[in-house]
Amino acid sequence: MRLSDPIELEALRAVLAQGPAPVRRLWVCGGPGCLAAGAGRVQEALQAAAGEMGLAASVEYRTDLTGCLGLCERGPLVGVEPEGFLYGRVGPGDAMELVAETLLAGRLVGRLAADPDLPAGSDQPFYRPQTRLVMRRFGRVRPDSLEDYLASGGYAALGLALAGLSPGEVSRRVEESGLRGRGGGGFPAGRKWASCREAKGPAKYVVANGDEGDPGAFMNRSLMEGDPFSIIEGLTLGAYAIGAGKGFIYVRHEYPLSVERLGLAIGEAVSRGLLGPDILGSGFSLDLETVEGGGAFVCGESTSLMASIEGREGQPRVKYVRSTEKGLWDCPTLLQNVETWANVPPIVERGPDWFRSLGSDRNPGTKVFSLVGQVRRSGLVEMPLGSPIRAIVKDVGGGARPGRRLKAVQTGGPSGGCLPDGALDLPLDFDSLTAAGAIMGSGGLIVMDDLSCMVDVARYFTGFLMGESCGKCAPCREGLVLIHRILDGLCRGHGRRGDAAELSRLADMLSRTALCGLGQSAANPLLSTLRHFGEEYREHEEEGFCRSGRCQGLFQPLIDPEACTGCGASQKVCPAGAVRGAGKKPREVDAAGCVSCGACLQACRFGAAKAVPRPGRG
Repeated sequence: MRLSDPIELEALRAVLAQGPAPVRRLWVCGGPGCLAAGAGRVQEALQAAAGEMGLAASVEYRTDLTGCLGLCERGPLVGVEPEGFLYGRVGPGDAMELVAETLLAGRLVGRLAADPDLPAGSDQPFYRPQTRLVMRRFGRVRPDSLEDYLASGGYAALGLALAGLSPGEVSRRVEESGLRGRGGGGFPAGRKWASCREAKGPAKYVVANGDEGDPGAFMNRSLMEGDPFSIIEGLTLGAYAIGAGKGFIYVRHEYPLSVERLGLAIGEAVSRGLLGPDILGSGFSLDLETVEGGGAFVCGESTSLMASIEGREGQPRVKYVRSTEKGLWDCPTLLQNVETWANVPPIVERGPDWFRSLGSDRNPGTKVFSLVGQVRRSGLVEMPLGSPIRAIVKDVGGGARPGRRLKAVQTGGPSGGCLPDGALDLPLDFDSLTAAGAIMGSGGLIVMDDLSCMVDVARYFTGFLMGESCGKCAPCREGLVLIHRILDGLCRGHGRRGDAAELSRLADMLSRTALCGLGQSAANPLLSTLRHFGEEYREHEEEGFCRSGRCQGLFQPLIDPEACTGCGASQKVCPAGAVRGAGKKPREVDAAGCVSCGACLQACRFGAAKAVPRPGRG
């Protein structure tokens, strides 16, 4: 049924919010990590098991896919309502037991609890420090269900706006909220909205940037797959505020499920009168579609993205005129990251003061982070801006793995900076990270322990950006190649005195002269590691030594007999058979047979295996 006005919308929302009688539900996590681990097969097995037990026709249970439950380290995850149980590493073979014990009897299956000591999801240390705003529907709704979205409060903001708020009032609420763009730069969203609203042109456009290409990042993907209607509602509000009639959601081709769910959601919204012509009888119309990008990292930059939408090669242009004045087809264009758009509906509905009560003064609201790397509990996290790095890495993530020491945290993706463990009390907000030589980026957090070589880290990210550079400007095209060549030489034992100084000079030139944000921030991993881990560069350059045991040939493994427990883990992984010993006696490394691969260092959970300089080097 097509809704004809905001009154009909509110009446439908009220009916759906009441819902049916309480049911027991098994929510199977549909996040990227869990789906890759087999969550789809788990859901199918649960449905089959329920059918075998005669529950197929019952309305007392549901087994549905939902958005990312967050604790990706333990996937596939299954949440249970109303008990609040959270199961981890569930396989299809567990389905019969889960149906019998949980669906029928309401009992916890202890062996599958994500944390056996804290089975209730909300009490998990992973969830306890979090504040979920953008992710508030994950675990509560089916991503492809408009009815679930409406029942959970969806489209309340659009109904409110079209029933009684002028476009200017909607724009002012966003401006007064202090919302900053969640795509990386942190530019005040309200200033963009006001600029685009005042700009003149034959047409206006709204665009959602879902081109997430950072290694280890999956925030935007999880949002597009887990709550696509929130992005669409935000875009609709933005179009209403600035007077746009056409919108695009730009998604990389490698995210087929995001494309599928956004397409289904757009279709549902159009059929109900929440998109398309004359939305809710207001006279306001918006045509919205998805556009698939080819996977070029540079198309995350606004002008490159718009060139791609227009069908041209994704290359940046000099921003002497802002996109809010001349963007798509030289028309005023309002572009925001998908997470930014998802923040808009609750701001319009609940007001700017409520939004400012979250986060810090200059950085209000929450931010979604992907927590990955050498940390005990990895996954998707949402925290108030201004929270210390420690709150995520240690309180949520549990800190470094057993036997290892936390060394660094990289924020902001491949163009971000690496901060040492001494910076854990630094607030996670746009201003503090920039001042420390890092950036917020789109929200990637990569944790590194003492087995991470910071020279190698800089080499990896420089190599990634070198491959993703569009090649339009010489500083980025040539500078990244030169920087990567020197870093590669250092990691291969071919370093020369003066390499670190030359790297610093090249990085400074690149950051000052590159055309777009990719090139201007590409030197961040190098500059931050030179600043905080300069001793490692000196050791690579002057001694041919890698203290982390990462760069092959630049160290020799040594097992401390006092610390070795005789577990044999390092011996099992040695490809050359150079780790000797038997029983519970301490192991030792035969230097003559060692190939310096570092496998024994990675396998040791007690810190007994260490890297020392090779004889004759330096």
